[in-house]
Amino acid sequence: MKSILLMLLCMPLTAFAQQIQAELQCRYVGMDFAYDCTIRLSRSGAPLPGVQFTVAADMPSMPMAHSVKPAKAAPGSASGEYRARLNLEMMGEWAVKISVSVPLRDQIILHYQFDERGARQIR
Repeated sequence: MKSILLMLLCMPLTAFAQQIQAELQCRYVGMDFAYDCTIRLSRSGAPLPGVQFTVAADMPSMPMAHSVKPAKAAPGSASGEYRARLNLEMMGEWAVKISVSVPLRDQIILHYQFDERGARQIR
């Protein structure tokens, strides 16, 4: 009984360690609120290659009013690095949604402020 309880207590920690972490860097293209983005994915601190995912965005201050059609990410130049273009509707705070389909299903939501200088994470 004690071993089963110990196993159940450890399961959430194991699941948390396996979550995908994402970092986003975007450069303003200079037209129509378009941003070229580099997304770095990792798990347990190691780059995560071979991931298939889409990137979309919603404006939290205006739910259902401003959202961006999902764009498929392409592999980047380094392991665990990917590229995607976000065509936003305006500058401001956006919730960037990364929907992973391969090698596992996951969704990561990051909050970023987008302007002429690029994107900065909101903590």
